[in-house]
Parts: sequence; C-alpha cells; structure tokens
Amino acid sequence: MSRCERTVNRSGYYTKTGRPYIATMTTTISENSSPRPAEITAPAYIPPVFVSHGAPDLILADTDATRFLASYSKSNARPKAIVIVSAHFENREPAVVTDPAPGMIYDFGGFDPKLRTMVYPAPGAPQLAEKIAQSLEAAGHAAARIPARGYDHGAWVPLMLMFPDADIPVVQLSVSPGQSARWHYQMGTALAPLSADGVLVVGSGSITHNLSEIFRPTGRRNRNDAVPDWVSAFSNWIAERLAAGDTETLLAYRDRAPFAAENHPTGEHLLPLFVALGAAAGLGSNAVKGRRLHASNEFGVLAMDAYTMEPAVAA
Repeated sequence: MSRCERTVNRSGYYTKTGRPYIATMTTTISENSSPRPAEITAPAYIPPVFVSHGAPDLILADTDATRFLASYSKSNARPKAIVIVSAHFENREPAVVTDPAPGMIYDFGGFDPKLRTMVYPAPGAPQLAEKIAQSLEAAGHAAARIPARGYDHGAWVPLMLMFPDADIPVVQLSVSPGQSARWHYQMGTALAPLSADGVLVVGSGSITHNLSEIFRPTGRRNRNDAVPDWVSAFSNWIAERLAAGDTETLLAYRDRAPFAAENHPTGEHLLPLFVALGAAAGLGSNAVKGRRLHASNEFGVLAMDAYTMEPAVAA
C-alpha cells in the first residue's frame, strides 16, 4: 500500500512530501482500536455542532475564530468518532464516504502554498459509514457509498484545529444543494442515534458566504474589514431564531431572514447547520435550540459563528 510521508512542523500540523494535490496514506489507528481512557469516560450524548470553516488559510491565521476552534477539544468531551458534513462535499443524494484512509483534497487556489503541504491523517470508519448509510435509507433517503474520497478543506481545516492529534475516526457526509433546508434537517434526524452514542456530528459551512463580496474587482477584502450592516443583520437573525428554538422560521430562512440572498447567493454553506439541527431534534425533543459558542467576522462579510445544538428543556 502506498504511503504519504509526513512530518510535524513547529505549529504541530502534519505536512507531507509526495504528490502535490491528493495524498494517500496509511495509519496505525484502527476503527477497532482499544479506546483511550478519555473515550471510556466520555458522556454517552455529545451534542451536534455547527462551525464556520472560513477561508482555507484560516489554519495559518491568528484570529478569534482560529483560537476558538483550537480550544474546542480542551473544553469538550472526546467523541468516539466524528461525522462531518462539509459544504464542499456535494452530491445529488446523501453520500457517505467509506474510505478507511482518506487522503487530502486541496480544493482552492490563490492561497499560501504552505496549505498544500498540510495533511490531516485521521482514519476513516467504514463500518460506521455503512451504519449511517443504512440509517439514511431507513429514513427514506437513497444513500450513496463513496469508496475513496479525501478530506476537502471544509473538513480538514476545522478538524485540524479542533482535533489536531488526528486520531479520531472521521466519516464524511455530503450536502445536496438542490434540496431544501427542511430536507437537510430531516436528513439530520437520521443521525440522532449517533449523537446519543458519543459520536460528534459536525456541520461545517459558514453563517454568511458571499465570495463575490470578498473577491471584488477592486481586490480582496482585508481580514479585519468592518462588518456591513447587512451581514450582521443576517447573522444576528440566525442567532436569535436558534436561541428561541424557532425551527420552522429557520427552515424558511430564504424568505424570512433579512438579506438572505445577499449573504447566501447559493445555499450550500448554510445547509450543514440544518443537518446538525436535525441531528439534535431527532432525539424526540419537541424543540431544539442552538447556543452560540462563538461569533466573529473575517473579511467583513464572512461570519464565523459556531453553535452547539441542544434539545430545549421544558420550563
């Protein structure tokens, strides 16, 4: 089996030698490995989260969002496995990656070449992936199995910050941009048993995402640019509706949220939020609330908010 040589640089990130675009690798971490002590003591239920993964060079930046993501594993229980729903993994129907050793996908251009030397060598989890596919099929979805697919930057950038040891198995699940927010919410409900079994469901996208406003004809915005009112109006609306547990209004965000089209000309970067929300709702709660863990902006128009999704507690 081929191996991607890798080393650890001063920042603690894996780097590679070999092919410049997609790297394959072997790993000594097995889906059947004995659990570490932290896994034995972890609570059974781990709430789903949504994170904004930002630009690919977030991993190299020193921002509030970077520091938040880097602190995540220090204040939260270690999951048995991770299911990540990336806005950069699109498929007509739900697709689950069954690859036991995913490589890397550098799905961007025009950024620091150092990014293409980074490797996140977390193992896949084929058995868990098959379980997810079967759960989706039982819920009425035609689930596809993808035998070989690397981690796109919507997966490896946040995970490299959140879980830098890369020793937790990861399963990738797609979004379907042709489907609605409600469809993705319903897809998320099929993942609820995973959250109850100590698996972390991560929706990875962006609370706001209008690339034409970042890469303007006059040049790219600066990372610390002021936040326009139309961006803060949308991100605050999302925060308020999540805090209120107003799922029905959230699912109609295209019609109900202020400046929805301006912040999301296309919807794929918000769809992972609805999957995470559904994964919490699927536990049978009448309502789910999103608690904002982090709020910041980059390039003025890119809201980097993060949420944990929790069943609402009756008063």
